[in-house]
Amino acid sequence: MASELVRQLIDSGIHYGHRASRWNPKMNPYIFSKRNLIHIIDIRETVKGLLRAKKFISQVVGKGDDILFVGTKRQARHSIEDHANAIGMPFVVERWLGGTLTNFRTIRSRLGRLEELEQAEADGSASEYSKKQISRNAREKRKIERNLSGIRKMTKLPGALFIVDVQREHLAVREARSLHIPTVCLIDTDSDPDFADIPIPGNDDAMRSIDLVVQHMADAVKEGMRGRKAPEEGQAPKRRSERATLARADEGPAEAAAPSDEAADADAKVAGSAVSDATT
Repeated sequence: MASELVRQLIDSGIHYGHRASRWNPKMNPYIFSKRNLIHIIDIRETVKGLLRAKKFISQVVGKGDDILFVGTKRQARHSIEDHANAIGMPFVVERWLGGTLTNFRTIRSRLGRLEELEQAEADGSASEYSKKQISRNAREKRKIERNLSGIRKMTKLPGALFIVDVQREHLAVREARSLHIPTVCLIDTDSDPDFADIPIPGNDDAMRSIDLVVQHMADAVKEGMRGRKAPEEGQAPKRRSERATLARADEGPAEAAAPSDEAADADAKVAGSAVSDATT
């Protein structure tokens, strides 16, 4: 199993980092070597981060929280949108709007406006407006759909974020940190691993490597969903109150993030023994 995972990671090119001149020194523990002026990421660290991330995401989803998938770069958009839609999780692939998490109530109001525009089109009342107003409404509807369609069903703050490229998605990282929402991030050699609660060192520019990591995160979500307890018959599902939401902000990131996993370390060591076979 470990050998197969290592082979998949190597075939996807996840071990290729950025040029050595663009590296972040904090990524040194995750770098194996340098070849042709390009840093090579240690596959053992990638496996370790991937296993920890999968276990943590499975636990978060099993408790009833959602995972927000974020990746607005061209290489990550289609993969995140396809996998997130398949598992019913919210996602952001177009543009991260400032305040998506910290000003969530306003974002929900914009989605309410989208429902108003759709209702007007459905019942025919939109045709009563002038041509200029109809054009404005259509443009507003397209804009809201483009930016917020992925989080339309997200009625509460997510339990964690999965982010591709922390440098590009720095606004999402900052908002999550301010609300003490843990983050799982695919981090390349030019990024700061301190921005992620659970870093997955790997190539965040190759479509194959991104798709492979997102696929593993989606599998972890499915496993967590199987662990969710169905509400008892006749009992309404619990809703997070505003007080409970504020209370979550008092929790430190160390408490919210997953602790170090000895099992993941052991599996990573087993995978490390297969690296030499996979690279030859």
